[in-house]
Amino acid sequence: MTNTELQSVISSWISGLSFQSEGKQYLTVVVPKEKLRDLMLKLKNEESTSFDLLFSLTAVDWLPKNFSVVYHLESTKYHHIICVITYTEDRENNVIIDTISDIFPTANFHEREAYDLMGIIFNGHPDLRRLFMQDNWVGHPLRKDYIDEANLIIR
Repeated sequence: MTNTELQSVISSWISGLSFQSEGKQYLTVVVPKEKLRDLMLKLKNEESTSFDLLFSLTAVDWLPKNFSVVYHLESTKYHHIICVITYTEDRENNVIIDTISDIFPTANFHEREAYDLMGIIFNGHPDLRRLFMQDNWVGHPLRKDYIDEANLIIR
């Protein structure tokens, strides 16, 4: 399925989505965080798309504004790939996004990594705890405003 065909199918499912494809390798869908789970369920379960593999989940710090969470999905059946992006409302008070670890099990550790290193809370995650840093570590070392007094992070 081409990016144009994917966009046509996906835009018929859920309102409020925006798309970016110009100059991009994969079709990119920007979804409000309130509609993320609905979109991910459709992408996985609809026969026309069959996105069955989440192969990447990462977070981006848009200092001073907010964070985005970027998901890359592939259909091993149809061999097409899509990028899905959602945003937190701000950096401090509302950095909560619903988990998709029950939809895509590979998201489990990716979400723990984003929580540990960026401080994004994945609502409903079955085991949201630090993955790399010690339990008593203060802060989230990959945030752009993180102060690294011990000089542990090289940028």
